[in-house]
Amino acid sequence: MKEIEKAYEAVKYEDEIYNKWETSGAFTPKIDKKKKPFTISMPPPNATGTLHLGHATMLAIQDIMIRYKRMQGFSALWLPGTDHAGIATQNRVEKMLAEKGQTRHKLGRERFIKEIELFVEGSRNTIRNQIRKMGASCDWTRERYTLDEGLSKAVKEVFVKMYNDGLIYRGSRIVNWCPRCASTLADDEVDYKEQKTKFYYFKYGPVVIGTARPETKFLDKTIVVHPNDRRYKHLIGKEFEVEWMDDCKIKANVIADKIIDPEFGTGAMTITPAHSFEDFELAQKYKLPIVPIINEEGNFTGAAGNFAGKNARKSRDEIVALLEKKGLVDHIDEEYVNKLSVCYRCKTPIEPLVSKQWFIAVDKPVIKEGKKKISLKQKALEVVKKGKIQIIPDRFNKTYFNWMENLHDWCISRQIWWGHQIPVYYCSDCGEVIVSTEAPAKCKCGEIRISQDPDTLDTWFSSGLWTFSTLGWPDKTKDLDYFHPTSVMETGYDILFFWIARMIIMSTYATHEIPFEKVYLHGLVRTREGKKMSKSDPATCIDPLDMIEKYGTDALRLSFIIGATPGNDVRLYEEKIAGYRNFVNKIWNASRFTLINVDEKHLKSTFKKTDIKTRADKWIMTRLQNLIKEVTDDMENFRFSDAGTKIYNFTWCEYCDWYVELSKGEQLNPEVLIRVLKTLLTLIHPFVPFVTEALWTHLEEKEMLIYKKWPKYDKTLIFNKEVKEMELIHQVISYIRSVRSEYGVEPIKKIHAIIYAGNKTHFLEEKRDSIMKMGRLDKLEILEKGDKIDKAVNLFLSDIEIYLPLAGLIDIEKEKARLTKERNLLDQDKQGIESRLNNENFVNKAPKEIVAKEKARLEELNQLLKQLNNKLKDL
Repeated sequence: MKEIEKAYEAVKYEDEIYNKWETSGAFTPKIDKKKKPFTISMPPPNATGTLHLGHATMLAIQDIMIRYKRMQGFSALWLPGTDHAGIATQNRVEKMLAEKGQTRHKLGRERFIKEIELFVEGSRNTIRNQIRKMGASCDWTRERYTLDEGLSKAVKEVFVKMYNDGLIYRGSRIVNWCPRCASTLADDEVDYKEQKTKFYYFKYGPVVIGTARPETKFLDKTIVVHPNDRRYKHLIGKEFEVEWMDDCKIKANVIADKIIDPEFGTGAMTITPAHSFEDFELAQKYKLPIVPIINEEGNFTGAAGNFAGKNARKSRDEIVALLEKKGLVDHIDEEYVNKLSVCYRCKTPIEPLVSKQWFIAVDKPVIKEGKKKISLKQKALEVVKKGKIQIIPDRFNKTYFNWMENLHDWCISRQIWWGHQIPVYYCSDCGEVIVSTEAPAKCKCGEIRISQDPDTLDTWFSSGLWTFSTLGWPDKTKDLDYFHPTSVMETGYDILFFWIARMIIMSTYATHEIPFEKVYLHGLVRTREGKKMSKSDPATCIDPLDMIEKYGTDALRLSFIIGATPGNDVRLYEEKIAGYRNFVNKIWNASRFTLINVDEKHLKSTFKKTDIKTRADKWIMTRLQNLIKEVTDDMENFRFSDAGTKIYNFTWCEYCDWYVELSKGEQLNPEVLIRVLKTLLTLIHPFVPFVTEALWTHLEEKEMLIYKKWPKYDKTLIFNKEVKEMELIHQVISYIRSVRSEYGVEPIKKIHAIIYAGNKTHFLEEKRDSIMKMGRLDKLEILEKGDKIDKAVNLFLSDIEIYLPLAGLIDIEKEKARLTKERNLLDQDKQGIESRLNNENFVNKAPKEIVAKEKARLEELNQLLKQLNNKLKDL
């Protein structure tokens, strides 16, 4: 008899078990040419923060994948790391400094960087510990950081290679500019906030133009209309003088372009080349001058005349008043709703403006494809279209294609200090531009005064190299050769554009390989009501670490997995986590029953087919083989919720509720009981690694469960005939149990049953003890046939009849009185509802949902009354 605690307390076990796994080397795969590699690059959490639900979901799913593949015999690498998170980290530290009355400019670049490095090291330690808390079996010996020496080398190598290939260039283009962060932002780093604002209509010569931003219109001199718009056809190509913001008239002209929507506003608009993405493209197309009127601080430039130096957004009312004074305001729409572009970090309104930045030319053909060359964009589209990379679920293919096809040149420079400083150097004497992985000692002109470009690279540039830079590229390492391309990239669908697309671009260019074979996208975690969880609203947000402390990691992991499907959001609430804690306890209790009812010799003995003796043994072994087959298929096809649900149902219903119950007493078969338990613990280990490993220590196994091989389907252990027979026994017992429950028979009370079994009489007689024990019977008659029994509940199961005499179940007179009273009350409710529904005033005037609710309740009452009348008839 094994000594095992009555209750499983996760907090007692989890840290110790994780430490055993890690120190044993279980997480560190070896390069073994006899084994297939399976690689996951962990999406690196930002070095600024703490573990949140998105990270926890990602860690749970990836750990299931990696444990499963490890158990299958793959050399499974899960490589962890953190991202320096340029803008986010710099903003965080700047806020901390501001509280002390400091700024980065007061400190200077060198001291400011040291402040960030101190903050990041503490944050990374926190993140490491929290990843361990989730049970993540990642290889800490290979942990990387986007600013470590090796990855920094990779960043410089790619930049120089792209520059030499003509892919990276410096030019003046329109960008998203955040005045607060004083930096550019990528298109997908811009959030949109719906707002109600004014839409202004101004008289502009022969047309009326519409705009939501009058402050950008100072230098507008070109009107653009749709070529097929009949209202303006007579104006296309014409030039005329216009009364506008200046004291003197300006010359304006009209062009036509299909980009214009004739249904929006008046169908006529003026072009603002320096402060609109569409207008910038039009200005380039028609060779129009591009003059900025708003600067990087959000203030007017000298081009705005008397408004120079003023804040552009705050001057809007003053500009409108000026135009009104000139009689140029046609009318103002006070109820216009638009989406305001804001910085994804600080939520400051974005200012589109022309800036000299570093860009990647995504449309330039540079990648050799047979006899031709294709662009970065074309290659990134091709590898998904041809199925080299599979996106799960595939409905996101369309989203990926749409984003990639509309991708413009990627702005990769940021005006911040934290990050990879751009490897470009300028000679102060001759102006030579030197692009190099190392800082040059002097220029070719002999000058030694050389300065590095002060800007840093977009964080997505370095994280775009993640799958191969973390394995040693540009060096030809053994890890890179063996583990790349990686197998799966698992992340939230909301990061498809931010990161997935950029990794595909960078990997196919730099390594000529795809970064990963599959992309698995999980959904967002939402509240019980389906609302988005927000850290700023404690009422909606769940802290995963709090839940781990309260319910254990295994329960939290299951709450993310079961019921969640790829690409769909999952709802999470504390009661759900508590429910899975109950399941973890069920596993513990069932295992405890086995362990205290078998001898040590049974634990150590090797299972043989001859150990299978009874019909129940054959049934459970068959069901177990089917479970292995179905769960393996689900795991291979990324149906983790389906796999988890099947194991959950088997554990709770078939193993605990049936086989364990049938194993009590003389029918105990230790060999089969142990075999099923060990297999079950192995199957469920990837989902709930802590409780299964804790139980495994009691099973006299030589090595930890994490090293155990994944079970294989064995068709020689299938017994279909016995399964059908056992299912009949289950039906008989289940029916007796359901009647007991329906009539409120106390669990302690035993009842009488009569079964007419026909040609199955002998078979049911064999299982008499099980039926009596599990049905809680004091008397059981099994006959071949017999007469109908009055005053008994009966059921037909194929050619079997079951009778449960009511006299043995209940006090008939007392039950008749109770049911009659209940029927009368329901009848009164029914008459009241019928009266309301027969009243035309109520039906016509009451809200539709109230009327529908009353009709639904009436239908429910009719069903209940029918059931009660049937019961009274039986009595």
